[in-house]
Amino acid sequence: MSDKPKLAMYWSASCGGCEISVLNIHEHILTVDEVFDVAFFPCIADFKVHHVESYPDGYIDVCLWNGAVRNSEGEHMAHLLRQKSKFMVAYGSCAYEGCIPALSNLTSKEATFNTVYFDNPSIDNPNKVLPTESVQVTEGELTLPTFWNTVKSLDQVIDVDYYLPGCPPEPPQIWAVLQVIVGALLEGKPLPPKGSLVGHSGVAVCEECPLEKSEKTITKFFRPYEIVPEPGVCLLEQGIVCNGPATVGGCGALCPQVGMGCRGCYGPLPGVEDQGGKMLSAIASVIGAGEAGMDEHEIERQIEAVVDTIVDPAGTFYRFSMAHSLLERAKVNGKGE
Repeated sequence: MSDKPKLAMYWSASCGGCEISVLNIHEHILTVDEVFDVAFFPCIADFKVHHVESYPDGYIDVCLWNGAVRNSEGEHMAHLLRQKSKFMVAYGSCAYEGCIPALSNLTSKEATFNTVYFDNPSIDNPNKVLPTESVQVTEGELTLPTFWNTVKSLDQVIDVDYYLPGCPPEPPQIWAVLQVIVGALLEGKPLPPKGSLVGHSGVAVCEECPLEKSEKTITKFFRPYEIVPEPGVCLLEQGIVCNGPATVGGCGALCPQVGMGCRGCYGPLPGVEDQGGKMLSAIASVIGAGEAGMDEHEIERQIEAVVDTIVDPAGTFYRFSMAHSLLERAKVNGKGE
């Protein structure tokens, strides 16, 4: 390879959208090619683990890691790439907070396997066969990674230098981050403090959102298919769950502008420890129930009736942040490991 800075990107437990998002910087991808040599990017080229193992420590200048860590292979690769990289970036929501994979922390490894391999209308497995971690064949031993009970964010496994939020990150933010890193590597420009969340606006999605907001109380929440939202009006005020009040901006409020409530993929606002808890507080503040002088039990019943119209609260409010939340995972059969 040349003397150009070295770039790596790895795909762990995620959907793969973060890998594709790099291409969304359009013509800037040519600039990335001019500036970097790709040292490891198995999604687009035939790299092997032994290639990374052969590099000197710190050989890779920046590694964009996307995906949560949910098995022993992910853990091994995280430690290996940390050892070989100067800068490790948790790229996207799965690496940053666990995201969709971490919703399995609401259940157990055994329950997950039961759903995938046994109790599944698309599976024909009468002998109840499960994957095994090791099996001997004529040619030798074949192995599979150990599947963890708990999904972890990248920084729960290794030391992380920077976080780039989003599911996936938005192109302007991707390019801005790459520019900062390139400037530091080639021109000696200062980097943000280690541990910084980069590519965000610092304010709530609601403050980026152009939809009109007013004071309103909600007596029922709707799922997206149950209502056609009124254009130009705040979705939360129309009874559509929108996590904008509890989510840091940087995306440009793209989802609310097309009638889809913010899902919360950019993570919590600065200083907020638990994004789901913050959103629950916001929801509680707009629920309309009871009247002056009404019996407390009746008011409680009405509040519960409104809350019951929110389908899957855990999956709604912790869709992206379960691994990083105060909950981290649910206890199943008394166990929370």
